[in-house]
Amino acid sequence: MAIAADSTAEQASGPVPHELPEEPRNAPDQPDLGEDDEFDEEEDDAEELDGPAAEAAFKERVHRAVIRRIYAEPIEIRVHSIIIKGNLSTRASLIEAEVANLLRSASTVQDLLVSSRLATMVLHRVNLFEHVSITLDAGPPEFPGTANVIIDVVESARRFVGGIHRSSKPQVRSLSIEGWLMFKNLFGYGDMWDASATYGWDQSSEIGMGVQLPRLKSISTLLTARASIFSKDWLKFSSYKERLLSLSFGLLSNSHHNVSYNLGWRALTDPSQMASESIKRQLGSDLLSALSYTYKVDQRDSELRPTQGYAFVSTSQVGGLWKKGLRFFRQEFDVRGAVPFGFYNAALNVGITAGVILPLGRGFMELFSPVPDRFYLGGHSSPVSNLGVLSSLLGFKTRGVGPSEPRRSAPGESVKDHAAACTGRDYLGGDLAVSAFADLSFDLPIKMLKDNGIHGHAFLSAGNLAKLSESEYKNFSFPEFRRTFRSSAGVGIVWPTKLFRMEINYCHVLNKLEHDCGESGIQFGFSSPQ
Repeated sequence: MAIAADSTAEQASGPVPHELPEEPRNAPDQPDLGEDDEFDEEEDDAEELDGPAAEAAFKERVHRAVIRRIYAEPIEIRVHSIIIKGNLSTRASLIEAEVANLLRSASTVQDLLVSSRLATMVLHRVNLFEHVSITLDAGPPEFPGTANVIIDVVESARRFVGGIHRSSKPQVRSLSIEGWLMFKNLFGYGDMWDASATYGWDQSSEIGMGVQLPRLKSISTLLTARASIFSKDWLKFSSYKERLLSLSFGLLSNSHHNVSYNLGWRALTDPSQMASESIKRQLGSDLLSALSYTYKVDQRDSELRPTQGYAFVSTSQVGGLWKKGLRFFRQEFDVRGAVPFGFYNAALNVGITAGVILPLGRGFMELFSPVPDRFYLGGHSSPVSNLGVLSSLLGFKTRGVGPSEPRRSAPGESVKDHAAACTGRDYLGGDLAVSAFADLSFDLPIKMLKDNGIHGHAFLSAGNLAKLSESEYKNFSFPEFRRTFRSSAGVGIVWPTKLFRMEINYCHVLNKLEHDCGESGIQFGFSSPQ
């Protein structure tokens, strides 16, 4: 007889199911289920029934007896065949490869039921099927003690999807509009092909195409490849425009680990002809070849409004794998924690982020680190939802903190023409960066706001940058670095939507230095979870 493995496994700890199985074989072929008083009484009762009613009663008795035996004692079994049904576009080899080891590792009926339920979850995560069911049936008569596993799938009806939405990406540090198209399972290997275009309000843009595979033959990890063209206007902050043509490859990706390789050609230009000397020395084109590794643990109950749990992210990047090109080492750590208070859904989120970038090569401390890869502080994005991103410092403008140099003057130009740069200076970023925050969130005493997730918060943020390359490490001291920490505090209202976190804050700058771009007042912020 056949048993729906996924439904049976779900009822393992519950009452005996009354659901009818598939059509059984003829009565003489039924397994020896053993005799007990209860079964005999039910058989006597069945003799009083005729026709279809008697057959239905017999089916139910057999099913109940089988289930009782399954959970009464281990029954040895092995998988004979895995049969795939319903796969119109998806290759059967892909489906079997995803679950074969899991199913064939079972040595008893009980283990096989559990493995079948896990296999159902695995196939759902592939994101190709609307429905997955697994049924266990007896193996061939010449192979006693075996079972056939029948996997029946219903493929997703919509293989082509797309959309347009707003987002806030840390690499462009602005609100942007993103449009994307995706085609699923084009060649039947679970392949996902996508194309996207992003445009930010600060004249940033990105166009990309990519593909991802859930597995490649015996390689069971998710593999990705993507080509993109990225353009960003940093003239207001650092007097250069950045254009990057890149190929990126995801080599390993799971819940905790991510390894990727990026190969690109980056060009920095200065149309204004006003860049400071430090920026001017880095203008031109360079080869970017970098290997990145990220380790991530996130046990928080929410990405947009965490109320309990912790998170940790470590990102390491080595640039210059080829002889020619930018050579550097970049390391970043981010630690978060959330503690609930038990009233008004209040919770305290705290976090600290630190990063360092160093050039590689002989006499590396005398060399310069790439300006686009340095750390910057400032902007209106929330530090709560930007996990693994060292950039947020509320109350300060984008790239408005840290080492800076005056721009070269141009005839007829005045500083007012570049008011967004605050003082007509180029902000150079830091080789060493540290930031920290504390955020107390709480429900507002208005039911309508509470029902929509709109809540209040009070925050305190601080951070600092320092330059170490080009022999600047000789002027660095920890007491001075600690004394010059910038900080701000404030209160605000937060509206976490499905796509992003929107904030309206009043920020009060507590400490800033002479050339920092920071001021107290009302700020609007948008950020997306990373």
